[in-house]
Amino acid sequence: MPIVVQKYGGSSVADVEKVRKVAQKVKDRRAEGFELVVVVSAMGDTTDELLALAKQISPDPPRRELDMLLTCGERISMALLSMALHELGVKAISFTGSQSGIITNDAHAQARIVEVRPYRIQDELSEGKVVIVAGYQGVSYKREVTTLGRGGSDTTAVALAAALGADCEIYSDVDGVFSADPRVVPEAKKLPELSYDEMQELASAGAKVLNAQAVEFAKQKGIVILAKSTHGGGTGTQVHDLPVPSLAKVKGVTSDGDLVVLAAHGEGQRLTELLEFLDAREVRGRFLSFDGVGARDGCAFVGIPLQDVHGLDALKKDVAARFGAKVTVREGLGTVTCVGAGVNSDWTHLRRSLAEAEAIGAGVLAVHTSPLQLSLLVDRKHLPELTKRLHRELVAG
Repeated sequence: MPIVVQKYGGSSVADVEKVRKVAQKVKDRRAEGFELVVVVSAMGDTTDELLALAKQISPDPPRRELDMLLTCGERISMALLSMALHELGVKAISFTGSQSGIITNDAHAQARIVEVRPYRIQDELSEGKVVIVAGYQGVSYKREVTTLGRGGSDTTAVALAAALGADCEIYSDVDGVFSADPRVVPEAKKLPELSYDEMQELASAGAKVLNAQAVEFAKQKGIVILAKSTHGGGTGTQVHDLPVPSLAKVKGVTSDGDLVVLAAHGEGQRLTELLEFLDAREVRGRFLSFDGVGARDGCAFVGIPLQDVHGLDALKKDVAARFGAKVTVREGLGTVTCVGAGVNSDWTHLRRSLAEAEAIGAGVLAVHTSPLQLSLLVDRKHLPELTKRLHRELVAG
């Protein structure tokens, strides 16, 4: 029988009743003639609650111990879903990431999958069981438990689909990927399909439906991702290989206020020192923008996802101790990003974006562009209105 890998996010398994509904959905899919591997995230806000517990102990918890703690959330979900399937008369078994053969590098809190050895999964599928896998986690070559970063359950699902030669279905509260967050832009439209590159850019810039690393993995392995709603019967969004359009078109607009920005002032050497400092702390950057960084009055902005800063107060303290006033930590900023092939083929989209920002008094601190992305750094308070305006101007218009 063909294999399908399904992934259910935390909101889909947020309580016992929702777990039972997912179990029924899995049973129904299996009755259609498929073998099922089901990847689950932690229930509801469990990961945030566990992280809050850690912060009560330490303002900057050791990454290894965080991984040991945070992987508990997915283990709860996998065991409960397996129990629910047994109650429905479906044979099932639950596995952690390490038991599933997910091998990663040793970068705690943001590990990358380097190999999948799904032998135990294959054995259990051959016995007619549904296999439930704890997402977001794996084991390093050093036999250490690791986590894949926020949204890492998507990556687990795609990696398993590649290893098993399976289709991949990602389930969440929304029916696919929209041209903007419908909670911010009510007129946003569902996108029936997106290229890997477009989806990766949207995900990295703040869209919550899919994880950027998962899309990157899918592109490498040629896995088609279908993003659908857990609760409805919609058609969802397919993410796959698409030809580059002949005309520049903005597919979506997204915002990201979950950032902290480090501003390095003065000589270029200071930026080099700052990047070395962040590498030593294993803190990745989302974007880098600089203006005259080689000059005495130059300034560089390094945007860092807050999800990678497990001890913000500790980071501030360390930055102040190392750099003094020469590097400042700026909160209250965020980005609005337009994504689409050819978005920067000329200056039209940037000109119109800057004009919309000016119209609402949103001072643009930095601009980041790439062949697929145009991003403006502004005060966080302007993100909703600027997102609406850019969607109306560049997508709906």
